[in-house]
Amino acid sequence: MRVLVVAANTERINMPTPPLGAAMVAESTRRRGHEVELVDLLAAAEPEATIHHAVARLKPQVIGISVRNIDDQDMARPVFLLEKVREVVRACRESSGAPIVLGGAGYSIFPAAALDYLGADLGIAGEGELAFSDLLECLESGGEPSSIDGVYRRGQSSRGGLPAPARLDDLGYPYDDLGPSLDLEDADLWVPVQTRRGCPLDCSYCSTPSIEGRMPRRRSPRLVADDLTRLVDIGVRRIQFVDNTFNLPPAYALELCRRIVELGLPIRWRCILYPYKVTDELAEAMAEAGCTEASIGCESGSDRILTAIDKRFTTDDVRQAVTHLRAAGVSCVGFLLLGLPGETRDTVAESLDFVDGLGLDSLKITLGARIYPRTPLARIAVEENVVTSDDSLLRPTFYMAPAVAGWVGEAVASREWSLPVFL
Repeated sequence: MRVLVVAANTERINMPTPPLGAAMVAESTRRRGHEVELVDLLAAAEPEATIHHAVARLKPQVIGISVRNIDDQDMARPVFLLEKVREVVRACRESSGAPIVLGGAGYSIFPAAALDYLGADLGIAGEGELAFSDLLECLESGGEPSSIDGVYRRGQSSRGGLPAPARLDDLGYPYDDLGPSLDLEDADLWVPVQTRRGCPLDCSYCSTPSIEGRMPRRRSPRLVADDLTRLVDIGVRRIQFVDNTFNLPPAYALELCRRIVELGLPIRWRCILYPYKVTDELAEAMAEAGCTEASIGCESGSDRILTAIDKRFTTDDVRQAVTHLRAAGVSCVGFLLLGLPGETRDTVAESLDFVDGLGLDSLKITLGARIYPRTPLARIAVEENVVTSDDSLLRPTFYMAPAVAGWVGEAVASREWSLPVFL
């Protein structure tokens, strides 16, 4: 089949974001024998015209639209990004009668609600590399799409669940789709690479299980190193490992770092660390392999709050992680999420004192937690009458602990910080 894959994101939130997920789906679909073209709207000066031209050129039989972000997660001034995606769907409808299939990280969190709002025909919640091709073959043979795990049809109930998880070693990096679109002269560009999927952790506010599932899967370090080598060959020098927990499991992270060192790859890279079991051995290996920055999502500096949100580390673990990383020469960016259930003025003060004394290079503070469906935070929000049980939560909806509402922002802003702080 002729397939057009549209990466609908047009936002640069913190940095330019190459459409890795959409490119992975395009590459896997092509491998299954389909004719595929990927359109990245982030690079399009006129998104609607770009869509019209692509449709006229390819005459697609199916159009897939990747939805990366639902909103910008800013409680003070939330921006609902699906309004722009709805325009993308409209432009596709105007240009083609082909069925429109939604997918992507943002879509997967709200599969039924987003499908209804955007007015597409079908959607795939979770990983799309295998399920999208299964859906194409189902449509080609006249089968029933909703019989496929993870597939939603607008206006009909779904079987729910996620598609069968992919074996990451079978996927490969989408050089042909992603490589030509990379602006390697852009100093803000860090090329995304994913080595792991699935998270068995149960952080109370997190949407990752709705996107990747809970089963941890890893791409072999040898193949990741091959991917990095090919990226270096096309001129890439800055890598962003987009795994939610780069250091878990620690043995895998160590092996990957050693592979990079063995190959002598001239890259700098960043990652996200779960602040648990970060040893001096791992920190030194990361630095030797080219890691220049690690994001530390501690979220709170109060052990009581960390326990309440189901974190499996303590403030001592966070302190140890930062100490090891800084000693190895790796820059540390801290993240706080204030206003979680159980938060009080005392726990906020405890958190602010804690991060200010860690020796971080910079700190990002988020006020209020975005409420996502099927999370413990959503259940708490219903119990406390913050939201109703039938709320889809598609529109930006946040939780702020009553004890600190209206105060926490001023507490952060009025503090004299010893490091750069971003709100």
